[in-house]
Amino acid sequence: MSVQDSWHLDDLIEEYQGYQRRARGLSEATLHGYERIQRPFLQAALGENPIHPSRLRSTDVIEFVTSRSARWSPRSMKGVRTALRSLFRFLRMQGISDERLELAIPPPAHWRLSGLPRHLSSEELTRVLASLETSTPCGPRNRAIVLCLSTLGLRPGEVARLRLDDIDWRAGTIRIRARKNRRDSVLPLPREVGEAIVDYLRDHRPETPRRRVFVQHGPRRGEPIRARTVSAVVVSALRRAGVDSPIGGAYVLRHTVASRMVQAGASLKEVADFLGHCCLDTTVIYAKLDLPALREVALPWPEALR
Repeated sequence: MSVQDSWHLDDLIEEYQGYQRRARGLSEATLHGYERIQRPFLQAALGENPIHPSRLRSTDVIEFVTSRSARWSPRSMKGVRTALRSLFRFLRMQGISDERLELAIPPPAHWRLSGLPRHLSSEELTRVLASLETSTPCGPRNRAIVLCLSTLGLRPGEVARLRLDDIDWRAGTIRIRARKNRRDSVLPLPREVGEAIVDYLRDHRPETPRRRVFVQHGPRRGEPIRARTVSAVVVSALRRAGVDSPIGGAYVLRHTVASRMVQAGASLKEVADFLGHCCLDTTVIYAKLDLPALREVALPWPEALR
């Protein structure tokens, strides 16, 4: 079987993504995230079209990863490693390269649970909520989005996928479908969030046959929004409020909800269930915020006993 040596970059990415959809069932969001790493790597290593993946060398991998490690967090570098490894395995299966590319990926220096949860303080959250505008065409929609994130701790994709049928107005609940733990969640709908959604749906949402709660107001008016739009709404709100966020997107509000729950006395199991975590280990980092509990398990300093 002959091996294709010359590729157009777009064709190679499309072939790789098609294989990952068929063989592994990767989501479009995952493939898009991988492409944001794989495309710059291939361009930096192989130049303009046509490209020849068989010419990739271990030094190309090391130089690319090293150039990013100086600017990116350990967690982000872990994503770089995963995206490149996935690409190299595909190239190996196609007979284009061998395992040396995978072995050349430097492991990121990352100690799990070594940091503290990055969240907003109560004062910063108040400023963000106070900065939300309602005078612009998108203002009521964006206010409802931020309230969903800051009270329910939803992921950006979960907000974007909300459907009109997911809200039970009589019961005062909202259903979050197909979370990462592969289960639906039914959460209480806070009054302020419900009122913001009603205001948006009744007076400001563009007319559309789409059943998504939040839709676009621009050139693709009435089409469902995407997760990146949700994150962009939060970035704008943080900038408008003058808040120097430890995370530059929607997840800072999710971490803030979890942190506030722990500080209010919620158990880690309750936080994990509320946020839809796949396993309790993901929630463990928030235990660092439970100072009374940490004092109970802390060992006394030896010199204090003298």
